[in-house]
Amino acid sequence: MGSQPPMAWRLCGNQAKLWRTRAGVTREELAREANYDFETVKSMEQGRRRPTERFLQVTDDMCGAHGFLIAMLDYLGPEKSVPGYDDLFRYEEEAISICSYQPLLIPGLLQTEETMRALFSAHWPPLEDDVIDQRVSGRLTRQKLLEKRSRAFAFVIGEAALRNPMGSIDAHKCQLARLLEVAVQRNVILQVMVAEGGHPEISSGFVLLELPDHRRIAYEEGNMMGKLSSDPEMVSFMVHCNALVGRLALSPERSERFIQELMEEL
Repeated sequence: MGSQPPMAWRLCGNQAKLWRTRAGVTREELAREANYDFETVKSMEQGRRRPTERFLQVTDDMCGAHGFLIAMLDYLGPEKSVPGYDDLFRYEEEAISICSYQPLLIPGLLQTEETMRALFSAHWPPLEDDVIDQRVSGRLTRQKLLEKRSRAFAFVIGEAALRNPMGSIDAHKCQLARLLEVAVQRNVILQVMVAEGGHPEISSGFVLLELPDHRRIAYEEGNMMGKLSSDPEMVSFMVHCNALVGRLALSPERSERFIQELMEEL
């Protein structure tokens, strides 16, 4: 998570700042007109946050860019197919909707620290202790997204993930309790995919993100690395898979009972 933001974000943000400075418009004035706070505008100008369509349109209008800035919008999404987690995490930060299907592992946004450490400790090749600490810290920071009630989350978790303790039994009980704790949030839907509910099309995990401009981005997990894609065909397939897992999984109410029963069995 320590790599640079995408070059397109930095280039677009820098160009917006140059046009604003040239026009004599302050960052505060731009923020008021775009209905953003100062720090959001600053982050977009610095490329740390993806410049939004509204930001580009308002900057273009206020600064007389004659459409040059808004024309950059098409270049701000991910490549049609790019590897790695970093871009996923960046888009995750701004997504208004996050749908996740994990057949074998508890989703990172729902993991307890004990689960994280057990997973990172099993990494091959083995990781240094400070690297594990950094990754745990980064994942815990990501989980703050769940505190934003204006974001919608839908998690479907495979039965295998719920029955497979990562670490001690007590730690696994705490992990299951954490799932029940999050499941009661009004902006979270949590469902369990029981073993007999599988389907050939959804054998691997995925994440489907919806951005503020209602574009969707799909992330498909692989054995060695995941693949982030904005390709319409790929995204359409993931939308289909997401609808399918929602139908095949237990209802949220039955899912909560299922997890409670698992805790009682441990």
